[in-house]
Amino acid sequence: MKTSPSFALALVLAFGTAAAGCSSADPAMTPGDDDETPTAPTSEDPPVTPVTPPKPLDVTGTYTVHSTFDLATNMPGTAGTVVNTIIEITDIENDNPTRWLLDLIISRLPDSAKTILEFGEELVVEFLNDKLLDFAPDLVVSMLQTGSDLGYLAKHFGLNETLTLTGSGTSYTGVHTVTGVHFKLGDQESDYAFANYHLPNIVVNDVAVTMDATGQLTIAAHALPVPYGKLIRLGLDALIIPALDAEAHNLNELFAHLIDCQKVADFITSKIILGNSLIKLACDAGLDIGAGFIYSKLDSIDATALSFGLAGTARAQDINNDRKIDKIQSGAWSGTMTYGATPAALTPSTFYGERN
Repeated sequence: MKTSPSFALALVLAFGTAAAGCSSADPAMTPGDDDETPTAPTSEDPPVTPVTPPKPLDVTGTYTVHSTFDLATNMPGTAGTVVNTIIEITDIENDNPTRWLLDLIISRLPDSAKTILEFGEELVVEFLNDKLLDFAPDLVVSMLQTGSDLGYLAKHFGLNETLTLTGSGTSYTGVHTVTGVHFKLGDQESDYAFANYHLPNIVVNDVAVTMDATGQLTIAAHALPVPYGKLIRLGLDALIIPALDAEAHNLNELFAHLIDCQKVADFITSKIILGNSLIKLACDAGLDIGAGFIYSKLDSIDATALSFGLAGTARAQDINNDRKIDKIQSGAWSGTMTYGATPAALTPSTFYGERN
């Protein structure tokens, strides 16, 4: 068969096109080959922005800190003697309220009258017990409540503090300062600054503090000496006593309001021949001695130092994302309480703080 020239030309063109397609698929000519000339960037390519690492967290500064302790559970030494003294005073089964009062009166009488009253003391105690609700109707209830409230304060014992941190990176040095005490009594909570009660701040320098990149804060162990007796007396005078008697601000005034010394004097002189005014004066003076005795028990607590051996952990938080720590949250103190040579484990205690 004879092929026409036009058909032959079409075949040549078809084979030529196929050959050209095979040539463009050659691996040696694929984009990205070492022999290929790189394509210059155009104005339409996005600019490359370098990634800047975030600034490290900064915890330097001063923080107001609030700590809460349970001192009643494991308190070592003799720090519970005040509560025990009050409980003994109000022990009705052993005639303690009236016997305590008569002993105070006798201690203030001149020797001649003292001998007479000592001779008839058992008789007077018996008679006065029958008249207890007459001359001191609220004594036992108020003193029992005082003892209970003292125990409650010890179980919810708070400190108001500042923590000042200097340094950088992960290592800091802290100054831990206690500026006051926080008391909780039922639903009532109150703060008392040391400066308002002529008490010095408690200052501990050179406390080692570390913080990792996640904000985990670690406060190294340090000793915090606490004048426990003075602080409990502060709670007694400023919180407990006014709650019992709004017009009383110390034990002297509370006793004077709880016990009617004139009725006591009238009753005693009706049973024993003694001057009424003498008994009244001895009763008033004796109540002051009784208050002073309990206060002396509080003072004796501080004759031996109570020291907290504290170490803490907490989470430091940057609230506004400025890379400065704003709050200290979920703080936990651990360690020991030491009273003289007697250590005791510190019941798990909490703290939190905020930047000043």
